[in-house]
Amino acid sequence: MVMSFQIPAYFTAIFIITRLISMIKISSKPFDVHHKDIKALDIAAKLSVDPAAVEAASLDFGHIVKAIPQAVLHPSTPQDIAALVELSYYNSVPFGIAAKGHGHSVRGQAMVSNGVVIDMKSMKKHRNGTGIRVSTDGGFADVGGEQLWIDVLNKTLEHGLAPVSWTDYLYLTVGGTLSNAGISGQTFRYGPQISNVLEMDVITGKADFMTCSPKMNSELFYAVLGGLGQFGIITRARIPLQPAPKRVKWIRVLYSDFSTFTRDQELLISRNGRKDRHALDYLEGSLLMDQGSPNNWRSSFFPHSDHPKIISLITKHRIIYCLEIVKHYDDQTKNTVDKEMKQILLGLSYMPGFMFQKDVDYEEFLNRVRSGELKLESQGLWEVPHPWLNLFIPKSGISDFNDGVFRGIVLERNITTGPVLVYPMNRQKWDDRMSAVIPDEEIFYTVGFLHSSGFNDWEAFEDQNKEIMKFCKKAGIMVKQYLPHYSTKDEWVHHFGSKWKIFQQRRHQFDPRMLLSPGQRIFSSN
Repeated sequence: MVMSFQIPAYFTAIFIITRLISMIKISSKPFDVHHKDIKALDIAAKLSVDPAAVEAASLDFGHIVKAIPQAVLHPSTPQDIAALVELSYYNSVPFGIAAKGHGHSVRGQAMVSNGVVIDMKSMKKHRNGTGIRVSTDGGFADVGGEQLWIDVLNKTLEHGLAPVSWTDYLYLTVGGTLSNAGISGQTFRYGPQISNVLEMDVITGKADFMTCSPKMNSELFYAVLGGLGQFGIITRARIPLQPAPKRVKWIRVLYSDFSTFTRDQELLISRNGRKDRHALDYLEGSLLMDQGSPNNWRSSFFPHSDHPKIISLITKHRIIYCLEIVKHYDDQTKNTVDKEMKQILLGLSYMPGFMFQKDVDYEEFLNRVRSGELKLESQGLWEVPHPWLNLFIPKSGISDFNDGVFRGIVLERNITTGPVLVYPMNRQKWDDRMSAVIPDEEIFYTVGFLHSSGFNDWEAFEDQNKEIMKFCKKAGIMVKQYLPHYSTKDEWVHHFGSKWKIFQQRRHQFDPRMLLSPGQRIFSSN
């Protein structure tokens, strides 16, 4: 049910004003920050048309799509966001609203033309350290939707606690990853981040404040998780916590044969019980190709002295498959972790002599991408186009995908720069009631082409992405895009499949005027 709040006096004024606005057309454009009635609102001072703010809101990490808003809202509280949504909802010409966190989308998903972008980070400045609160019993943390996962990690570690499911890159907002899924090498064991949420506060497209959970307003709860921002804006999420480990055993092993590589991955993820001490805590796979150093921005892992033999291996086989596994440990398990890892490695069929290991702090491992990011920033190589393609591939199609894409399209074009990830997940760790879409097989793989390009050649990567999708269609591989981007409604309908009808119903229920996240282009695509 809708939460009960004492309505401030200015909300009554907003309601009256917006009802008046609904009777007129403000201008030829759907939003005009200079209109006298808008200037009378409490949020007027927080609506910026400063060229620098508008320009920043018109771009994202992808640097491919540009969409220029009319204004940017810098909210102090969730009530400011609700006031903006209400203004649009009751306007006779409603304007689009996009909540933008860290702006790490790559296809304009957090942008809007001629509408208003909400700078979610602005709320973080006004939380005064209250945006992340750990419960007294340590069972969960209440986290503002605008908070970065790196800050969640740092705050919970102060209590010796941490969430269990992460993304590879921690400088993303909680609301942003929960609107997609939030995946990484922990997903096979703990599920995606959307499977690790107890409760949320959401502002719907009707400006309703609603607290939702599996037992309260459950329809909204499951809609929002993986819902691509189509049903509401997450302002708080309750994240379960567990005792944090102290350190990790971090190992990479190499393969020249893809079937052996995938067989070992599937063997390892079959041990996925949360309380199974023989289960791994993290597993990812990646491709090593002829791109210079075996290290990349994900981490500097391989010893420099071993680079020549790894490069020689890549030159011989053209593609080498790298399996990356991690086992957590603490003071109670530090004397047994080496024995457990040895037993795990005995069951694998990687290439002899190509096992590499590190022992690092838990926090250092989780934040491993940051050092590479800072290095690329210093070289001017971070703020460049990122024509990424992220896919979920059913197990039944992964071998054909390797033959046709990895050893076909990718090697033939020879333009890949940046990591290529490939690792399996278990469907049982996902909840089908959520909006996120995955293949209809118990085991499926995520494949991420995390390309970086120059500003003049990103279209070559885009052509490669299109060729990959065409191959999957022709080969009958029932692929699903993760962080999806489509240009037509028919493609979106096909993407959601059996979930499309309920997705539509939920949209009409929680955002009937279709105000939120128009940059996804699900309902407005041509």
